[in-house]
Parts: sequence; structure tokens; C-alpha cells
Amino acid sequence: MKVIGLMSGTSHDAVDAAAADLALTPDGVLCLTPLGTLGRPYPDELRTALAAALPPAAVPMSEVCRLDTRIGQAFAALAVDADRELCAGGSQLIASHGQTVFHWAEHGRVHGTLQIGAPAWIAEATGRPVAADFRPRDVAAGGQGAPLVALVDQMWLRGRPGRPAALNLGGIANLTAPGPDGTALAFDTGPGNALIDAAVTELTDGRATFDADGALAAAGRVHQPLLERLSAEPYYRLPPPKTTGKELFHGGYLRTALRAAGVGAVTPDVIATLTRLTARTVADAARPLRLTELVVSGGGTRNPVLMELLRRELPDTVLRLSDGLGLPAQAKEAYAFAVLGFLTLHGLAGNAPACTGARGPRILGSITPGRHPLALPAPPAVAPHTLTVLPGP
Repeated sequence: MKVIGLMSGTSHDAVDAAAADLALTPDGVLCLTPLGTLGRPYPDELRTALAAALPPAAVPMSEVCRLDTRIGQAFAALAVDADRELCAGGSQLIASHGQTVFHWAEHGRVHGTLQIGAPAWIAEATGRPVAADFRPRDVAAGGQGAPLVALVDQMWLRGRPGRPAALNLGGIANLTAPGPDGTALAFDTGPGNALIDAAVTELTDGRATFDADGALAAAGRVHQPLLERLSAEPYYRLPPPKTTGKELFHGGYLRTALRAAGVGAVTPDVIATLTRLTARTVADAARPLRLTELVVSGGGTRNPVLMELLRRELPDTVLRLSDGLGLPAQAKEAYAFAVLGFLTLHGLAGNAPACTGARGPRILGSITPGRHPLALPAPPAVAPHTLTVLPGP
């Protein structure tokens, strides 16, 4: 089955599409053949409107409606191109993560989560059924609703030697790893690029929104009082399962920390400090797990300063990009949601309760029919337990 996964993460800068040919063997091995990826930045006007609507901003429901529609249309336009260019017009399912705009977490518990980008626009434009809105079912079952890629990571890394783990360095960093007792853990370690991006945006008056090649961090020096102030954030000491987002780690949060540390303005020193914070918090979360291998994906992999700091923090752990295991670092989560969409369509659970804290396995999301009547395949006799990535065409 050819499935297109669509993803826009907490950096809210672009939509990624990843096409995969998925086939499940009778003994429970899910074989994924990558068909290619596409990425498209949000139009400047839409990205600006989205950034203005994110927490801690207060926005009217009219703006939420406009954003839900326009983001759905942006996802739909990319899905049409991905179907034509990557699947030769033969995709059978679109799986859309949507755009997270709020993750309602308080005192270690998630009460709700909202991803917008109405799937009806994707179904209308492509004529294909669309699986979407994956996270709320896990939340309704008592889970964190994230990281949902944990199930895919576990299947993907199964059978690798030692103690392998997967790290995604998006706006928020999340880790999937074997726990000390052998059970799986998955949780958000804290900010990945979120605070760095906020600082770069402020320093450049919006001319840049991320630290390209880590150049600004490389030009600065760590401000130790600021680093200690930021490291005192209580979130880092919460036990997993736990999730966070830009509801906590946003520009206002950074400005409050700067004032408390006596820092008057954003400088390259601030960006160097935030880059060290991301590396430190990831390493602090990973170190007790005694990992032998960390497979890294996400936009943060393009920041050589951040990656080198991680290597220094975790000298006994081999760091490798997910590309080396067949899934490109910039689109690994889009591929993961293609897998989750496949599971949903086949009536299979897509969450990992040990990782999210849900009461049990749940079939995730909802399905919007495409141009033809919806015909669901019968659930397989054996649910997938291993994900094998095959060479692409």
C-alpha cells in the first residue's frame, strides 16, 4: 500500500511529505520501501499568522478557523504534488499529523491536544482517504498523546545490538529508548530548537528564524548564570511519561529568563547558551539509560554545533543520523506518520502505552473518505512488531 505521510512539527516552518510503500508479512514484519520526500515552507503570510496565534497569544475563534482552513489547504497542495511526483498518482492513503497549536499539559498530565489543518481539504484535493487527528485518542485513554512515534521507533530499532534509542531534534526534542528495566520509554526531553529559534528571530528582527549551520552559536560563548537559570526549569525533573511544547518554551519564557539572569538583550552568547541547554537536557535524559547508540533525526541535525555538543556530552554513545538506517533525518517523522496511518486504516493500535501512559493500546485518529466509498481492509491476524526499511527505488 502506498501511503503519504504529512508532518509539520513544533518549528511550524514547513510541511514535509514522505511517501512509502508498506507491506505487512504474515509473521508481523512491516516492510517500508521509501519512495521519496518533498518539503515546502509555509507561505510567509501563513507562517506569520500561525506564529502570532501560538501560545501564549490569545486569539479569536475566527482566526483558529482561518488557520485550520489555510493549513489544511497547504497540506493538501503538498499531498497532490507528492502523489504525482513520488507515487505516480497511485497513493492509496494520506496520513496527516496536522499542525499542533496547543498541547494542554498541567502538572505532568495532558488534558487535551489540538492539531489543525482540516483533513477534508486533503481528501477533496487528492481524492484519497485521509487518516488524521492521531493524538486525542491516546489522551482520552489517559496518555500524553506524545511522542506517538515511539511505537514506530520501537519496531524500527528492534533487533539492533546494544541499547539503541531514537532522538528527534525538532522544536521540542523527544527520545524513545529502552528503560532501565527493559521496558520502553518515550518522552519529550525539553526544547530542541524552540528557544534557539525564538532567540534568532528576536536577534535578527525576523530576518532569520533559525541558526543556520550553528553560526551564531559558534560566534558566542556560554553565559553560565543564564544556563543555570534555564536548567532549573522544573519540567526537566518530572518523571516520564511527560510531554511539553511551545506552551512552555516560547519567546516570553526566554525573555523572563533573560531578565532573571541580568541579560539585557539577545546576543550570540545567548544563542550559544541555548544550544548548550538543548544538548545538556537531552544528555541528562539519555545518560541514565546507558545507551550505546542514538539515532538522531529532525531539523537540529543540521546544526553542527548542537550535534558536536551532544557528542561531547555523550562520549560513550554512538550518534548517527537516521539516514544511515534508511529514513532521512529531515522527514523521519513524516515516514512515522505514514506508518501510523497504515495502522489506523487496518484497525491496529498506533500508540505505545508504556511510553505515553495510556491505559492500553488504542486505534488512533479518524478517517476522512476520499472520492470513492471507504473500504477498510480486514485487520491482519498478526499485528506488526518489527519495521524493516528496504532500499528505495
